Amino acid sequence: MFADIFPQVDLNQPQIMGIVNVTPDSFSDGGRYTTVDLAIKQALALEKEGATFIDLGGESTRPGAEGVAEQEELDRVLPVLEGLRKESAVMISIDTSSPKLMQEAAKLGANLLNDVRSFTREGALEAAQTTGLPVCIMHMRGEPSSMQQQTTYADVVTEVKDWLAKRMQVCIAAGIAEDKILLDPGFGFAKLLPHNLTLLANLNKLTSLNRPLLVGMSRKRMLGEITGKPALERDAAGIAAHLLAAQQGAKILRVHSVAGLKDALQVWQATAQALNLTKTQDK
Repeated sequence: MFADIFPQVDLNQPQIMGIVNVTPDSFSDGGRYTTVDLAIKQALALEKEGATFIDLGGESTRPGAEGVAEQEELDRVLPVLEGLRKESAVMISIDTSSPKLMQEAAKLGANLLNDVRSFTREGALEAAQTTGLPVCIMHMRGEPSSMQQQTTYADVVTEVKDWLAKRMQVCIAAGIAEDKILLDPGFGFAKLLPHNLTLLANLNKLTSLNRPLLVGMSRKRMLGEITGKPALERDAAGIAAHLLAAQQGAKILRVHSVAGLKDALQVWQATAQALNLTKTQDK
């Protein structure tokens, strides 16, 4: 159904996106991969564990985070991208709102532009369109520094769905092909725990937009509020949450714990195959 987005990736099956934050201040792994060599090593390790995509980010977008200067973001991300591309053919996603980084990353072999601000910065839509790369638009209100002050919803599922549909039309009007658009409901972005849980429980309602869903809940506050555990101890909860998302139609699962999620997906898929075989035999 989504074969034209990434011809080398089967989005009929859930794919795993491994996170590599090249930042000093990301909420769970900030400062761990701030050198080029360490970031590349981590990306290659996640690929070996089973990641189809690596998501490189040079700006923290945790709640309350302030922006980073564009040149600093470029200096963080581009050397890692260039070095990783020399080492691997893994699909590389660039987590950025910077028009310049979008264009420079495309030149160095990036495969996806993943913008939490949904290309609302001046020049971002035009930059994304000129690259010809697939894009992911995500639901958020305001900026990371202020988004948790904008968490009032009458019907979070309907409002997120309508917002994504409208933003998708803006992207199409700007010249981005519809078949190059992915959607992210933005778990944790301008949302409280009840909103996040309602979205997860009703994620299948967003599949009617007929675009691949990318979801990211890994180590987020919502999991801590459920389990009472700090960020680095939330991977098991994250595996459960992303498995639920996959069962409702999510196609790309953005996580820190790649190996664990891969195992969970394999158990689910093997069980589904056995169930289908049983149904066939019973006919």
